[in-house]
Amino acid sequence: MFDEAENQEPLSGRDETRRHSIRSVERAIELLQSLNRRPISTLHDLHLETGLPKPSIVRLLRTLEAKGMVAQSSSYGTYQLLSHVKTLSCGFHHEPLIIEVADEIMVEFTKREGWPLALALFDVDAMIVRASTIPYTSLSLLHSSLNMRLPMTSRAMGRCYLAHCSPNERRIIFEIIKQSGNEEDRRWSDWHKLAELLRTARKQGYATRDRTIEPRSSTMAIPVMGNGRVIASLGLTWISVAMTEARAAQLYYPMLVDIAQQISEALAERVKKTGTQPTPSPFHDLKHRYLQQTQPFH
Repeated sequence: MFDEAENQEPLSGRDETRRHSIRSVERAIELLQSLNRRPISTLHDLHLETGLPKPSIVRLLRTLEAKGMVAQSSSYGTYQLLSHVKTLSCGFHHEPLIIEVADEIMVEFTKREGWPLALALFDVDAMIVRASTIPYTSLSLLHSSLNMRLPMTSRAMGRCYLAHCSPNERRIIFEIIKQSGNEEDRRWSDWHKLAELLRTARKQGYATRDRTIEPRSSTMAIPVMGNGRVIASLGLTWISVAMTEARAAQLYYPMLVDIAQQISEALAERVKKTGTQPTPSPFHDLKHRYLQQTQPFH
């Protein structure tokens, strides 16, 4: 009895080409799926997750860029999905859209003024930096802040979000961060004192970082609003010895307000143009997960 493989006819040139084409499609799908799992991906991230050779990934990324589905982020070597991927009916959500519209606006500011900006989104018990203009300036003590998780109670981005989210969302976030075990959050066990600080932030329009945290630099953050709720925090960081908080607020607070407004308007326009429905507030998923793990509180 012959082996089954010995009974198979050799592949024709057309069949070989078809098999190669199918594998190319499979690789493109794998790459899109990998890109969809993170708001921002590096070439190394994609290589580790897909197992594809880096030269192949680069070729596929260039093809997807040409089709308007992928773009390089403000930080060299990172990639993100664009809203055109919605034409595939999957893989597009609110995060890459706000990053997409904010990136150019933020970069323009940093190229003009020198100081880096960052855009952070809420994630369960922290703010995650999803866009940063550090690559466009030498006036930064960090090489990169992308994907940094910033505690809610001690950092300007977190305080800004807490100051402008709904009271019910803020109450649930408080309960979660009490149990998170984060060292910085544990320092703010006096929630009445924190509530007073948040009221001050709402009144003056911006939040600042705890001065005992990384004192060589300072950050002020304002909210980016959408559909009547806070959807992100926009932060400006400067080297502390260069100017006081009062001077920074005098010089840059009006500019930050203008940038946040531009981002909100650009996001609304892009949503209208593409027909993309903004995602619900992260509070809805947060509340669901929290109530699954704990008893309702009053």
